Amino acid sequence: MIDVFVAGSPKPQSRPRVAVRGGRAMAYNADSKDMTAWKAALDAALKSISFGSFGSFGGPMHVELVFRLPRPKAHYRTGKFSHLLKDSAPGDEGSRCDVDNLSKVVLDKITRSGYWIDDNQVVFMSVRKRWAFEEDPGCEVRVIPIAKK
Repeated sequence: MIDVFVAGSPKPQSRPRVAVRGGRAMAYNADSKDMTAWKAALDAALKSISFGSFGSFGGPMHVELVFRLPRPKAHYRTGKFSHLLKDSAPGDEGSRCDVDNLSKVVLDKITRSGYWIDDNQVVFMSVRKRWAFEEDPGCEVRVIPIAKK
C-alpha cells in the first residue's frame, strides 16, 4: 500500500509537441521547469517508500488522489489584506487543469517506480482537486491493492 503526501506544485501532463525539421515531422515532449520539479518531487516521495522485496504487484488497484493546488496571487486582496481572498475568488471549480492530466503524471511515476506492472491495473480511482489554503500544495497519494476473490 502507498499512503504518502507529495509536497510541491502539481502540474498536469503536457501534450506532445510536433515540429518539422528537414521536411520531417518529429513529436517530442517538452517539460517546463515547473513540470520537471513536480516529477522530481514525485520521484523523491516514491523512492522514500519501501516496497519490500516482493517486486511489482500484478493485481487490481484502487487509487485515491487529492491534489492541493496553489492559489494564484490574483485570488488574493492587496495591501494589508493581502492574506485574504477576494470575494470574486473562485471555489474549487475554478482550477483550469483537468484531473485526468494531473492524474496521468502520478500514475506514470508510480509505474516507473516499479510498484505495479502497468497503470492499466487501476480498476477504481477517486480524484479530487482543490485549492490549498492553509496547508502546503501537493498531492495525497493512496494506492491500495485489491484482494482477489
